[in-house]
Amino acid sequence: MKIYVSADMEGTAGVCSWFQCDPKDTADYPLFRRYMTLEVRAALDGARDGGASAFVVNDSHSTMRNLLLDELPDDARVIFGYRKPFSMTEGIDESFDGIFFTGYHAAVGTRNGVLAHTYSPETIYEVRINGEPCSEAMLNAGLAGLCGVPVLLVTGDRTTVEQVRTVMPWVVGVAVKEAVGYYATDSLTPAAARAAIREGAREAVLRRSEARPFVFETPVRMEITTLRTESADFMELIPGFERTGGRTVRFVHDDYGVVFRAFLAAMRLGNAANQEA
Repeated sequence: MKIYVSADMEGTAGVCSWFQCDPKDTADYPLFRRYMTLEVRAALDGARDGGASAFVVNDSHSTMRNLLLDELPDDARVIFGYRKPFSMTEGIDESFDGIFFTGYHAAVGTRNGVLAHTYSPETIYEVRINGEPCSEAMLNAGLAGLCGVPVLLVTGDRTTVEQVRTVMPWVVGVAVKEAVGYYATDSLTPAAARAAIREGAREAVLRRSEARPFVFETPVRMEITTLRTESADFMELIPGFERTGGRTVRFVHDDYGVVFRAFLAAMRLGNAANQEA
């Protein structure tokens, strides 16, 4: 059995500040990247306990160069580095039996979500697919679903877990912390979080037969609302995008894979628009 892990950081136990997960921070980041790594290790160990035997981990946070590779199992493959064509789901394909989301966070605008955002907190105000607000978990699950790969596990704060399970009720959720607003948390200790994640991952693999791929109905209608009008100005330049408001653009296609690529292109171009001339 082959498991894919998309590993983010904001949902790691104890994380409640951007400084803790910012590679430029020399005080907090080294410690919390270790906690992130060990939570991924716990998920892999739990999956192995449940019968999985092959693993690919995609470092999916910030510069995507966070995981301490020598803390991971020798038989795991790691996708490492920034600006991958498919970002947090780079390398997903039909060969996988399930996908784990570790260290995930809630969608931008979610109440009681620690550091809640959707891909780019500097650019994205909201992303909707077919009228529904989307988190990173939903966007990424849709791409995995195109490959027939179901989400089996999500770890993060309780709000994140509940947000995912609302649309994918078969997912095993491990809440490692409770949000106390945006910048504070009531968290398990790192060791307790790892124990819970290992057991959750084992359960998720054993219950794999209950899971199903998450797919968006077609045609897929994506709407992106930006924080600033200049980001929408840039996004509107991409062929296929339609400007529908001062800060909103729309893209429609029958293939969610195309929509996902369009989202990444628009987000990256929108980020560029934030750089003052």
